[in-house]
Amino acid sequence: MASTRFRSDAGLTVRMTVVMVLLGVLYVSVGAALIWYGVSAVTVLILAAVGGLAQWYFSDKLALTAMRAHEVTPNQAPELHGMIDRLSALADMPKPRVAIADSDIPNAFATGRSPEHSVVCVTTGILRRLDTDELEGVLSHELSHVAHRDVMVMTIAGFLGIVAGLVMRWGLYFGGGRRDSNGGPAFIVIWLGSVVVFIISFLLTRVLSRYRELCADRSGAYLTGRPSALASALVKISGDMARIPTRDLREAQPFNAFFFAPAFNGQSISALFATHPPLDRRLEQLSQISADLSRPSA
Repeated sequence: MASTRFRSDAGLTVRMTVVMVLLGVLYVSVGAALIWYGVSAVTVLILAAVGGLAQWYFSDKLALTAMRAHEVTPNQAPELHGMIDRLSALADMPKPRVAIADSDIPNAFATGRSPEHSVVCVTTGILRRLDTDELEGVLSHELSHVAHRDVMVMTIAGFLGIVAGLVMRWGLYFGGGRRDSNGGPAFIVIWLGSVVVFIISFLLTRVLSRYRELCADRSGAYLTGRPSALASALVKISGDMARIPTRDLREAQPFNAFFFAPAFNGQSISALFATHPPLDRRLEQLSQISADLSRPSA
C-alpha cells in the first residue's frame, strides 16, 4: 500500500498477493502449454509482453474511452476538484486526475496503474443525486482503492485471466500448431483448459473484488469520519439503480468490478459470482464504524 493516512489492511494485502501469485502461475502454465502444443515461444512471449504493457500503461485511457468519459479541469468542475483536493490532502496522497462520464447511471470508479498515474471518474447521474457529504463519502471510497493499489491489481488480475483463457483458444490458429493424428484430442484438451482457466480466474477476481469493496468502505469512512454519509450514498444509489433502464445497466456491466456499486447483478446470480458484497453487509460495517467513532477515546 502507498504511504497515506488511509488505514492499512493486512487482509487485503494478503488476498491481493495470493490472487496475483495464483493467476501468475496460471498465466505461465498457459504459455507453457501453448509452447508444448507447438506455438513459437517467441510468439507467446511477444504476445504476453505487448498485451501486459498495453494493459499496464493504457488501462486508464481504455476505461475512460469505454465509459465515454472525459477528463475535466478545475475550471470545468470546481466543486468536484475541490472535494478531491481536500480528500487527497487529508489522505496525504497524490491527487488523481478527475473525469466525468455522461451517464445517468449513478456511479463512480477509479483506475490507473499507480497512485501517481490514476484517475477518479464520476457519472453525471451520481453528481445529480448525491449531496456534498454523500459524494465526498463515495470519493473517499474511490481514493482508498487508489491508495491501496487494488485498482492496479484488479486490472492486472482481470487481464491475466481473460488473456489466459483466450490465448489457449487462439493457439489453435497459429501456424505452429501440431499436425498429427492427435489433433482432435488436443483440440478438446485445449478447449477444456481454456474453460478451466477462465473459471478459476473469474472466481479469484470475484473473491478479491468483494473484499476490496468492504476495505474501501471501511478506509473511506474512517478517513472522513462520516460513515453515515457513505451509508446514505449507498442506499440512495442502490435504490435509484432500479430505475435505470436494464439495457443501460447491461452496457455498463463489464465495469461492475470497478464501480462503487454494481450496475447490474441479475436476479439469479449467486453471491459467489457477485463483484460486490451485499448492501446489508456494507451498511452493517458502516454502522459498526459509526459506533466505533462515537465511543469516547480512552
